Amino acid sequence: MKFFIDTANLDQIREAQDLGVLDGVTTNPSLMAKEGIKGQDNILKHYVDICNITTGDVSAEVIATDFEGMVREGEMLADLHPRIVVKIPMIKEGVKAIKYFSDKGIKTNCTLVFSAGQALLAAKAGATYVSPFVGRLDDISQDGMDLIDDIRTIYDNYGYETEILAASVRHPMHIIQCAKIGADVITAPLSAIAALLNHPLTDKGLAQFLADAKK
Repeated sequence: MKFFIDTANLDQIREAQDLGVLDGVTTNPSLMAKEGIKGQDNILKHYVDICNITTGDVSAEVIATDFEGMVREGEMLADLHPRIVVKIPMIKEGVKAIKYFSDKGIKTNCTLVFSAGQALLAAKAGATYVSPFVGRLDDISQDGMDLIDDIRTIYDNYGYETEILAASVRHPMHIIQCAKIGADVITAPLSAIAALLNHPLTDKGLAQFLADAKK
């Protein structure tokens, strides 16, 4: 399973890259704003800065919601760097844009997916990634993992090459559950990825080893 980090913070991306487990980055306008990145020129430059840190795919989101606007923005984003993946919302015009980009050989990430039907449409249109939001489903008392399981079954039934990129991943158990079900990718904050390192018995064992070494 691939690990993407969901942030626009360059220091966190570098830390994840240095850890040796980073396969890519997802970001969006909200995460850009959180880092104080404003204005189109600064945002575009920031995407390039991210691409220069990681060796994997970097999802860059369009703002437009009409077909022509998404195509225009998506082509501009794709021209920034070979590793840019155009992030498209799961709406009718978005599905059309995904098909357009797929035919052009431009990678896409279909975002804001909350149902198996939406994921099926994205795969039919040729999306590179589909991003079901597991945490947001949990927020409304639906099990986000059920959606991952349904999408996995459908894609396996028909051999769709679209990768399941589990998004809105908030804690380490989300990551483990996605891995058990068979998600191709998770994108999560650095805190959730780093939390996989932790176990009290590891800490206890290391403390004992170090204490014995001093004797």
